[in-house]
Amino acid sequence: MKTVTLPCGEAVPALGMGSWRMGDNPALRTQEIATLQLGLDLGCRLIDTAEMYGEGLAEKLVGQALQGRRDQAFVVSKVYPHNASASGVVAACERSLRRLNTDRIDLYLLHWRGSIPLDETLKGLAALQQAGKIRHYGVSNLDMADMQELWALPGGPGVQTNQLLYNLSRRGIEWDLLPWMRERRLPVMAYSPIEQGRLLRHRGLSTFAQRHGMAASQAALAWLLAQGDVMAIPKTGDPDRLRENVAAAEFELDAAQQAELDALFPPPAGASALDMI
Repeated sequence: MKTVTLPCGEAVPALGMGSWRMGDNPALRTQEIATLQLGLDLGCRLIDTAEMYGEGLAEKLVGQALQGRRDQAFVVSKVYPHNASASGVVAACERSLRRLNTDRIDLYLLHWRGSIPLDETLKGLAALQQAGKIRHYGVSNLDMADMQELWALPGGPGVQTNQLLYNLSRRGIEWDLLPWMRERRLPVMAYSPIEQGRLLRHRGLSTFAQRHGMAASQAALAWLLAQGDVMAIPKTGDPDRLRENVAAAEFELDAAQQAELDALFPPPAGASALDMI
């Protein structure tokens, strides 16, 4: 499995697994757990979840999938903005730890910017890190202005990623935010890398993928993985789709293929508001 190196020097899988809406349907629970465990077998050790997902149901499912295998996974979870005060983030993390049935979260993120000052959140994250309850911390859905503000605060440069909506059809961050992050060697964790399945129905992408011997999902993921500093976390509870996603890491897009995709999905021509789902 390809890896991306965090600012702290730790290498994590470039391709991981999301868990949004996992655990919502009890009838799918067994298959979803088995899919996550298959992902571990195939090298997708990065698993992303959040307290928001099913109000803890996804964390509980991830915790069950990791029983007896916790050391094989790099677990990411996220805190609600309204829980992100200096003391609130500590309490929220402890609840997540109980649901995940683990003693630490590998990477803990602020889910999006709320009304609580960022310096308060950073204080809480630092306390959690010092206590060993989280190994690293980061942010999600922070735009250029947010990141500049964060970076100027004590502990701000300690963030390890900004998890963002980024895929072939959502390239707005390439205008300013992504270059700014690259100057600081701060990788992106790309959520909804297949645009919640909508890219699979894109006629141009399907034609491109078929011509180059891959599935449309694999083309979308290979485009992200080719960047070297982007982690992608597609969500699936289907073992066959998971295997298809993992195989995307085997495709190396050449310059001509990259140009083809740029023609189908042009890079931004100017600044825009940050896309979020």
